[in-house]
Amino acid sequence: MTACKRESGAPGAGPQSSIPEVTAAKPIAKRLKDWDEFTGRLTSRERVDIHARVSGYVTEVSFKEGTEVKAGDLLFTIDPRPYQAIVERAEAMLAQARTTAELAGVEAKNATALRQGQAISAEESERRLKSAAGEQAGVRGAEAALRAAKLDLEFTQIRAPISGRISDARVTEGNLVSGGTQNATLLTTIVALDPIYCEIEADERSVLKYREMHKSGERVSAMFERIPAEMALINQEGWPHHGEVDFVDNQINPATGTIRARAVFPNADHLMAPGFFAKVRIPGSGEYDGLLIRDSAVGDDQGSSFVWVLDEKDKAVYRPIVLGPLLDGMRVVRSGLKAEDRVVVLGLMSVRNGVQVKPTMTDMQPAAPTK
Repeated sequence: MTACKRESGAPGAGPQSSIPEVTAAKPIAKRLKDWDEFTGRLTSRERVDIHARVSGYVTEVSFKEGTEVKAGDLLFTIDPRPYQAIVERAEAMLAQARTTAELAGVEAKNATALRQGQAISAEESERRLKSAAGEQAGVRGAEAALRAAKLDLEFTQIRAPISGRISDARVTEGNLVSGGTQNATLLTTIVALDPIYCEIEADERSVLKYREMHKSGERVSAMFERIPAEMALINQEGWPHHGEVDFVDNQINPATGTIRARAVFPNADHLMAPGFFAKVRIPGSGEYDGLLIRDSAVGDDQGSSFVWVLDEKDKAVYRPIVLGPLLDGMRVVRSGLKAEDRVVVLGLMSVRNGVQVKPTMTDMQPAAPTK
């Protein structure tokens, strides 16, 4: 029996020879700010439907469909000849009106002299003066008709009112279009691209939270000042686009329980277009002192979160914590940890409460992968 007894120093003799190895790190202490996320759609800052102002046949389409145009660029030309003829007729009528007005003015001037010499009656003098005034009014009317005719002639050249990306031509050369303010023919559409808007719907609970924060001075409300906003498209990681919330509607929609808001973002490369789905985040709190840990270090215990913390004897201690949101890939810890605590980040499966471990310290922020 003595010969069969294993020596205490033999390999694998006792539990002290199998101390688990773990990797631990201290939480990152820094000034933090919570962010609230919303979904939205990109919309154009300006959108113009190009309609014909005068009727006629389209003689030229001067743009390439789907490209960018600048304000003032020629888009369509409507046959100007009928309107040029109207302008020439109006010019002739104006010349005739001016001649008639000059003759009436001479007669009115003579009537004044003749009246002083008692050569004509007062009624005749008054008639000539009124006739001169009427002819001057006729001149002004002819001038207004000429301006209107020239304006219609100008409208035969349809130019871009804004800069942006243009759609396709809904009407091609040779087709008759209708002008005017009603039932005018739609020719094309232009949308402005830089900057670009993202419209979001904020729920009532969030709106009340933001107004309480404004009331307490924790964070300004977007109703009174612009606040920062960050955005990502569905194929983008992180929050690469930075802008501002520049508009909040004046009432809650009772059907949805949300309020409409709008963020504006630079779009210098014009790669973002109206209609894209986007994620937007805005500050959900003021700045505060907080701790960050790796999300992989957090365990779940029947709906409660916990981490393993090492005491001064390198024994694992079960520590319940209250978590906040993810921030740049790290998890915010609301309570339960201190900045000097050593948190197990690797080797969690081999850790039990009160078990002695062999720790290796590392940085809480994982190193960026090398390419």
